[in-house]
Amino acid sequence: MNPRPSERDDEVDLLIDAWSRRLPDADLSPLDVMSRLRRAANRLSKLRAAAFSDAGLASWEFDVLAALRRQDDPHELSPAHLISATMIGSAAMTNRLDNLAARGLVERRPNPRDGRSVLVRLTDEGTARVDEAMRGLVAREAVELEALTRDEQATLSRLLRRLSDEPH
Repeated sequence: MNPRPSERDDEVDLLIDAWSRRLPDADLSPLDVMSRLRRAANRLSKLRAAAFSDAGLASWEFDVLAALRRQDDPHELSPAHLISATMIGSAAMTNRLDNLAARGLVERRPNPRDGRSVLVRLTDEGTARVDEAMRGLVAREAVELEALTRDEQATLSRLLRRLSDEPH
């Protein structure tokens, strides 16, 4: 009887087998999970890039626009809050905001509460692009997850949340 596709050796199994021959005394069991997570993350990265590209955005553009879109109307934040939300440096954020403003996806306006600073606001075009990208992303992700039942997806989500917590 032939093994089911899920029971056949995959690249990770072959990798672990090869390393177990080189390092027979090492416990390679963490690779069983972590190497699959890395492969899944790489696949997700490509999937995300394709969804964003279809909406005319780069991944970094989506990150900035999405941070703004998640805010209540009028969808604006200070550059400092955007830096915190996207975890990039100040110089990089300035460059990104310049590019997004030049494309008409965001606009800068004086902060009414502090005349020395600005607020970055999502434009109608920016809203349309980020919404298109998000719809495309979740559609693609849903297709990827069709191999799992809803219960399996919930279990996987719960387990990944535990792995995403701060290290012990």
